[in-house]
Amino acid sequence: MILLKDCFFILTPILTPETDGHLEGFDILIRENKIEKIARDIDLEKNGSEKCKIIDCSGCVVVPGFVNTHHHFYQTLTRNIPSVQNAKLFDWLVYLYEVWKNIDEEAVFYSSMTAVGELLKTGCTCTTDHHYLYPAGFRDDLMGIQFEAAEKLGIRFSPCRGSMSLSRKDGGLPPDSVVQTEDEILRDSQRVIEKYHDNSDFSMGKIILAPCSPFSVTEGLMMESVRLAREYGVRLHTHLAETADEVDYCIKTYNRRPLRLMQDLGFYGEDVSFAHGIFFNDEEIQTLAETGTSIAHCPSSNMRLGSGIARVRKMLDAGINVGLAVDGSASNDTSDFLGEMRNAMLLQRVRYGADALNARDIFKIATRNGARLLNFKNIGKIQEGWAADIALFNIDKLEYAGALSDPPAALLFAGINHQTEYTIVNGRIVVDHGTLTGFDEDEITRNANRIAFKLLK
Repeated sequence: MILLKDCFFILTPILTPETDGHLEGFDILIRENKIEKIARDIDLEKNGSEKCKIIDCSGCVVVPGFVNTHHHFYQTLTRNIPSVQNAKLFDWLVYLYEVWKNIDEEAVFYSSMTAVGELLKTGCTCTTDHHYLYPAGFRDDLMGIQFEAAEKLGIRFSPCRGSMSLSRKDGGLPPDSVVQTEDEILRDSQRVIEKYHDNSDFSMGKIILAPCSPFSVTEGLMMESVRLAREYGVRLHTHLAETADEVDYCIKTYNRRPLRLMQDLGFYGEDVSFAHGIFFNDEEIQTLAETGTSIAHCPSSNMRLGSGIARVRKMLDAGINVGLAVDGSASNDTSDFLGEMRNAMLLQRVRYGADALNARDIFKIATRNGARLLNFKNIGKIQEGWAADIALFNIDKLEYAGALSDPPAALLFAGINHQTEYTIVNGRIVVDHGTLTGFDEDEITRNANRIAFKLLK
């Protein structure tokens, strides 16, 4: 058991005239993987006095664990490369594919550890990863390596079995050595669903099928991925409408805008999410809303690559489910989830004005909306009976002085350090006093840097 004692502020869905969606001075009792009780002065004698870890939360803002809806873990090994610090997406991809084509089993493991570690340390308790790069000669179970990393560090994980089938010789962007045949892709997609997908309550692992993009896979693979995903009841995901170049490519190659192409292939609906979605017009936003298709919003990456500003305010007003994502760590170049929330709030204000998104909007996007996008039903709220996925931020610090009239908003408007004091996933403390508990951070850092230098060399 874990008792979060005397929480300074808890962001909850409990709405009464007295609470207004938050609780002050309450305790949270966690038993096994669930939140068992939320009340003042919980008596351990009355609630079972077995071994219990008590955490003093009198200086902490306690919020639901965040949900990351789009990432590329392997890209943590190629952050901040001078040659592409100022490149737009297509040029950035063409250059980096020549580095990425050399990733091996060790690179996948330590890049996953790096990304997951950063996410956990900044309040994220559930994440996906879109791994679409399968280099020739890679013989190990790539997704198995990622699940091993996720399990060691303790994050709730819903990876995408990504894919690319169009190489440069076929009119795509990637080199021949990182694409696979459609048969290879579909066969392995079925294997990972059967081996790793768990649709039970409080699942720690779900699979998503995710052809990379309209410019790296065939129409046939898109349609077959839809068929397979719906046969097994798993989600679908891809990049879409990220850049003006992509829109031009689809019009030139398919004589259709990106969303129309996806509609014609059946790649839309409540089981589908698109990453980015910057270049949707008014009609397309309405279509997304009517079909229940979700968007994974990636503000920092979109700024970093100069791609544009997604119309998130318009999407939310239309009824679209929008989740939040840090995107690949070579186009951000970090996995700082709380930092991503701040950027999401501020970037919409650049486009729509000072009241475009408020702090409560961002917390909903980062928690409940993300859980809905990834199809996790028991996360995203601090509520009795729900999963014990919780982030605790210490606001009893200099950088929050003067900002505590609205404690959760202080995490977005103020502060100079986005790291949690504690992160709890499925009832397990995975960050303790700001440090990962599942693996030595120095070992991750040393190995990630060593592998990164090797790849560049």
